[in-house]
Amino acid sequence: MKIEPQRQAAQVRMSLGRRAHFRASVEVTPLGLLAISVLVSGILLSTRVLVRTAISHGEH
Repeated sequence: MKIEPQRQAAQVRMSLGRRAHFRASVEVTPLGLLAISVLVSGILLSTRVLVRTAISHGEH
């Protein structure tokens, strides 16, 4: 017996004026959501370090 993980799906459609159209869809598993959240957290934490360093060097 094989257990299939639950999948979550989302779709979005956008139009900017008459010429620009955008359509995207995604389907992920809970493990995929965990991986995405770890990657986003890493990006946000590294950005915080860069901003703090830039501000502290600007004060001198």
